[in-house]
Amino acid sequence: MGEGMTQTRATAIGFGAVLLWALLALFTAASAPAPPLLLNALCFALGGGLGMIWAAARGRLGLLARVPLGVYAFGTAGLFGYHFFYFSALRLAPPAEAGLIAYLWPLLIVLFSGLLPGERLRTGHVVGAGLAFAGAAILLAGRAEAPSGAWAGYGFAALCALTWSGYSVLSRRLGAVPTEAVAVFCLASAALSALAHLAVEAPAWPVGLTGWAAVAALGLGPVGLAFYLWDIGVKRGNIQLLGTASYAAPLLSTLALVAAGFAAPTPSLALAALLITGGAALAARAGRGRITPPKAG
Repeated sequence: MGEGMTQTRATAIGFGAVLLWALLALFTAASAPAPPLLLNALCFALGGGLGMIWAAARGRLGLLARVPLGVYAFGTAGLFGYHFFYFSALRLAPPAEAGLIAYLWPLLIVLFSGLLPGERLRTGHVVGAGLAFAGAAILLAGRAEAPSGAWAGYGFAALCALTWSGYSVLSRRLGAVPTEAVAVFCLASAALSALAHLAVEAPAWPVGLTGWAAVAALGLGPVGLAFYLWDIGVKRGNIQLLGTASYAAPLLSTLALVAAGFAAPTPSLALAALLITGGAALAARAGRGRITPPKAG
């Protein structure tokens, strides 16, 4: 993006990622029965291809050769790990419940950010964490009779939240890395996913036009464009406002699943969504202090 971009515009661009991520669970559920690693490969190939076309159109492909290999390894591990855990969770456990647990990542970002130099953990952080994890506990209550594999799915959802929050906080030290590098993260993740799929999974392609449309929507949106929008937003926009806005994602995601018929609008689901979202917002309010991004240089 141009150097003259305003903070308001960059923040609005970053918020576009939040809106796209709210559709991640819906499109993942609609892409069944494609297994997680195959879904990773398909979606990241689309997302990475989109980024390469964008970089070529802007004459910035040459910048990618200057990015250290360690940065590419870090970004690939973050994207590959997060989505492998996420897709696995939604295949093994009910998508609404697994999605809400996975969406503890905004809260964990706030908590982990409080441990960075110049930041401190405040009472609101702790109270917000308690509320959000209470929401997750409500989702798991009475799950003793859950079908086999569901608890593994909940575990994958928790790992998903830890992976993305850790990746996001550590990425604050990579402010000088161009956004175009995300395309390489995506393509490397696609290659890893394809190799792992061939080694451990039985092929199961999406069913019909709806299934393939869901894969295309994932690769072009939540597992594609969203990463580039988010990168621009956190590097040039108001990071506190974007962090707070990301807490709308779990509630929007749940509403999308209910509207599409993938989840029932039960009272416990509604209460859990409100607790997780409200707790994360409370933690964000307590953590208004700015985390200074690294200077480009």
